[in-house]
Amino acid sequence: MLKKLIRSFRKPRPKATPGPKEQRLTLAEHGLQPDRFSRNAVSVALRLQDAGFQAFLVGGCVRDALLGERPKDFDVATSATPEQVRDVFRNSRIIGRRFRLVHVLFGRETIEVATFRSNHTAKDAAAGHSVTDSSGRILRDNVYGTLEDDALRRDFTINALYYDPANQIIHDFTHGLADLKQRTLRLIGDPETRYLEDPVRMLRAIRFAAKLGVELPDATAEPIYRLAHLLGDIPAARLYDELLKVFLNGSAEDSFMLLRQFGLFAPLFPHTAPELDADPDYSTELVRLALRNTDQRLREGKTVTPAFLFAALLWPALIPLCARYQADGLAPVPAMQKAAHKLLPLQLQQVAIPKRFTLPMQEIWSLQERLPYRYGKRADVVLAHERFRAAYDFLLLREDAGEDTGQLGQWWTDYQFADEGNRRRMISELSGPVRKSRRPRKRNTRSTAKAGTPQ
Repeated sequence: MLKKLIRSFRKPRPKATPGPKEQRLTLAEHGLQPDRFSRNAVSVALRLQDAGFQAFLVGGCVRDALLGERPKDFDVATSATPEQVRDVFRNSRIIGRRFRLVHVLFGRETIEVATFRSNHTAKDAAAGHSVTDSSGRILRDNVYGTLEDDALRRDFTINALYYDPANQIIHDFTHGLADLKQRTLRLIGDPETRYLEDPVRMLRAIRFAAKLGVELPDATAEPIYRLAHLLGDIPAARLYDELLKVFLNGSAEDSFMLLRQFGLFAPLFPHTAPELDADPDYSTELVRLALRNTDQRLREGKTVTPAFLFAALLWPALIPLCARYQADGLAPVPAMQKAAHKLLPLQLQQVAIPKRFTLPMQEIWSLQERLPYRYGKRADVVLAHERFRAAYDFLLLREDAGEDTGQLGQWWTDYQFADEGNRRRMISELSGPVRKSRRPRKRNTRSTAKAGTPQ
């Protein structure tokens, strides 16, 4: 309360608070050799330097290299304007309006080059180089500045480290290296202002906390609880890209728990969130297991599809809808399809999942209601379906989360590897009526009346 009162008396400052004196760390101090980075990224920086510009590797690639990890994405910051970068590299293109960048293309590898940014002034706004909305969110950021200006415009101190491959020196204006050693995630400048400028920084904070194991001090964490709702103002396509980074970096389960802890999950998945609260024993466990399996597959070097990931994230919201349509008289498969057609357009308003993934998601869901139908040739038809393996894995996920399917998962496990004679025997041994649908649990039926559940 006292901190908020003190903050309320502070007058807005037109310029960022000057950072500490620049630190220049030599090879003996940081130990990074150029071969720790992409050869193409180093080449881009050196060619820009040869053309008379300042150019440095910056951000995540420097951070990860200092942590002993092998960087995957490489960014270059330079004093050259996008047009000047384009003149140096014929294999490049200028992209973006909100934040103009240059992509230098080397086959499958893309090196992103950004011009040094600076603080915005009224003159910049009048010229159209910078645009902010009423909440302070930056809509356009094409105000260029110096290396120090650029460092103070970055989000977190650990991302404001600039590596010069020619001299093997790291430039540090914000004590980023010290924070990295202490595993502390600090924003540069006033945290609330920086989140207001770009609410996606809250997702980045969660991602770094989960992936790097860094601590979120009170100054970094406290504003997130109050500003989480601002994610609703971010374009759905951008949120999809950010969520892939959150859930496909090997720490998806921890990220999910942090998203819920800080109130960031509900703005992203408004129809799933209330179901997790209503049925934590099953719904929350299912999502956690799906994300845990994703992390495990990534550790083992296996492929991961966003279709399965988002199918699990939306499953808790899908079940009450399906139960409602079955109660209205629809058969299980049409009820599932209708529920999917109702839920997906609503979810896509928040996170723009591409069609190439929403179609497999719907097939995985529909097959959950086809898997119990095993008489005659139906089992073979389902087994031959191109999404059978994903649907089978999803069935096992449901069982692992505590759902009683009548040992359906074991039956399909045995059937896959049985010869033709044993398959016919297994089908003939099915006794009693075919289970036509999953019996809706009462708590799921009640949850359909909750606010925020699609009608």
